[in-house]
Amino acid sequence: MSRYERWNTLLELLAQHGRLTVEEAAETLEVSTATIRRDFDELSQQQMLMRTRGGAVAQSVSYDLPLRYKTARHAGEKQRIAEAAAELVPPGAIVGMNGGTTTSEVARTLALRADPGTRLTVVTNALNIAAELTVRQNVKLVVTGGVARPQSYELIGPLANGVLEQVTLDIAFLGVDGIDAAAGASANHEGEASVNDLLIGRAARVVAVADASKAGRRAFAKICDIQRIGMLITDVGLSDDAAAEFTAAGVEVVRV
Repeated sequence: MSRYERWNTLLELLAQHGRLTVEEAAETLEVSTATIRRDFDELSQQQMLMRTRGGAVAQSVSYDLPLRYKTARHAGEKQRIAEAAAELVPPGAIVGMNGGTTTSEVARTLALRADPGTRLTVVTNALNIAAELTVRQNVKLVVTGGVARPQSYELIGPLANGVLEQVTLDIAFLGVDGIDAAAGASANHEGEASVNDLLIGRAARVVAVADASKAGRRAFAKICDIQRIGMLITDVGLSDDAAAEFTAAGVEVVRV
């Protein structure tokens, strides 16, 4: 297990339990107590937890892990999802994408696959996606305004509205923190949810891209009703029963 994978696990355990001792963490992760102490110290320096005598307690940020600590999770599933998503994009299309690890993978795949004879247009509020695509000569990049949110690299707030209200998208790929057949798509932060809602409102087709761990989850802020999503691309970890619920709600489910 890499350092970032350990940090992911530690922060998730703290988010669940609120408090964790060095010994509990070492036993759960099957590493030495010295390793856990170093991990706690480094995470404390980054203000992602509060160090206590013999352990650590959660900071509020632990409930919404920064994007750089999420990238190692479900990596294989996200790559397969990205490949399937890229197949939906015809040459010269106008594509919208919000932030997140899965949409970032979609952006990379699209950039590599883009037809050199035509120009793909990407509209995004995600700074990390913009940084990656801005050097791609066959991609026309449009970035919204807004205030940067460090946890997700997404631009949020009313400054994002001006750009999104003036564009039309062929397809929008929506990354989510939770997606449920009854509750719809949701995000951990209300500012992200608002911009995401506006983004997909400009698209002729909306495709949610999410690994199976997001299915059945309801995050804090609602993005949209499930009826606004035409397709969900996920992995084979999604159960048949869960897939049937989405299908009954009118969502085409693709498991890769």
